Amino acid sequence: MKKIVTKYQIKVQFYDLDPMNIVWHGNYVKYIEAARCDFFEKLNYTYKDMYKDGIMYPIAKMDLKYIKSAKFGDKLTVECILKELEPAILIKYNIYSGRDKILTASTMQMAVNAKNGETLYNAPKRLIEAVNNYE
Repeated sequence: MKKIVTKYQIKVQFYDLDPMNIVWHGNYVKYIEAARCDFFEKLNYTYKDMYKDGIMYPIAKMDLKYIKSAKFGDKLTVECILKELEPAILIKYNIYSGRDKILTASTMQMAVNAKNGETLYNAPKRLIEAVNNYE
């Protein structure tokens, strides 16, 4: 499978902070979600395209390792690395503040038939083509 790496930029907003003036831990999930949507847009196969193909890709597993806290105004880079496509989409994430790696994470998304909820173990043809055609 082709290795695909994308990068997504985000600036930490005041409303993402907790009472200790660092990014509340749950907001890193939001950053990862935004980066993953951007990943699929860059792939030219979005969640809307998946749904048109009768497939949904809900999160089945998510792991996060917090290394260092982000602060208000930090400019973060979320790196997405495609690790697997079948039987599930596995993506690894690294979040950087400048040169400092502050978080690592991974997600596993299982393909599900949008009409009946059955688990699918093969990626849709258009997704495979999008990965193969990515430059």
